Amino acid sequence: MIKSNKAKPAKVNKPRVAKASPNAKSKSKTHAKVKPTAAPQPSKALHPRNIHNNGYDFAALVAAFPKLKAFVKPNPYGNLSIDFADPIAVKMLNAALLKLHYGVGHWDIPEGFLCPPIPGRADYIHHVADLLAVKKASKRRVPKGPRVRVLDIGTGANVIYPLLGIQSYGWDFVGSDVDPISIANTQQIFANNSDIANKFSARLQADAKHVFHGVIEANERFDLTLCNPPFHASLAEASEGSARKLKNLAANRAKSAQVQSSGRGKPDSGKSDSVLNFGGQKAELWCEGGELQFLRTMIDESHDFAGQCLWFTTLVSKKENLKPAKALLAKVKAEEVKEIEMHQGNKVTRVLAWTFLKSEQRELWVQYRDTQ
Repeated sequence: MIKSNKAKPAKVNKPRVAKASPNAKSKSKTHAKVKPTAAPQPSKALHPRNIHNNGYDFAALVAAFPKLKAFVKPNPYGNLSIDFADPIAVKMLNAALLKLHYGVGHWDIPEGFLCPPIPGRADYIHHVADLLAVKKASKRRVPKGPRVRVLDIGTGANVIYPLLGIQSYGWDFVGSDVDPISIANTQQIFANNSDIANKFSARLQADAKHVFHGVIEANERFDLTLCNPPFHASLAEASEGSARKLKNLAANRAKSAQVQSSGRGKPDSGKSDSVLNFGGQKAELWCEGGELQFLRTMIDESHDFAGQCLWFTTLVSKKENLKPAKALLAKVKAEEVKEIEMHQGNKVTRVLAWTFLKSEQRELWVQYRDTQ
């Protein structure tokens, strides 16, 4: 669902809700030995263009990336899966997904760095791609190719958004990060994938107190900016969050085993596991002031680059941070603000998007870009 509000001179409109395209229902196959006592409730699907809507095909993944085989085994329902609490297994799964679905032959991250869930990250790419869609021949089409330039703030050692955006739409990416180790790893990943090496460049953010300043160069233009902000305010809070995820995962595994032994419940499709993150360094998981302070800095600085970016976007993990973020966007006089809901199983995450350009300016932007 997309919620949007557009500002007018002298006042800011109330948020308006735009109609969203209906999501297809998730598909899941029932294992022969499990007899559900009640029909399972369908969960909302990923974006229609997301190739991960049907879960993981472990047989195909192992065929594409044989190193994954050692970590794949039947879960309590008899379906192939991995132990999502094992960071090595999760990393092998990501490498397999990137190779099978995105043609990324070489991908790795240093020990202890964030290993992101690819289906959810791909959803972000597809939803923000819709912001760029233009009407051609009675259809809205997402622009593809290197003329579309994207800035990924806090790209991380995994550099996942550039990889997905490049392989899905052919866009060009700049990735920034405050961590030199992350920057070095992103450069190594692209050096090892020579067919896309010229579609990405990395920039070290020398001042962790800034977001766009020190990264966006004079007269440089970006069609999109992406960001997955650190959402904890301290190391202790981040550690508690990781411990809670692992505890919940262990509890879910125990519950699954109990359900399987009693012959009740629905089978595990593997989708619920795909939304979990493991690992993560300081800059990836927490910053002073947490997610809200990061959003404030980002919004404040975005105003300074109002004419150089078509759409600014960011994930917002905590729902309570949306209201103050929107209030600040009204204060800096954003022309239009959109809230995009992404559904990953029963989990809902949100993307906040804004632009300072009027609709006619956006049309000129597209015309200029397409003639270059």
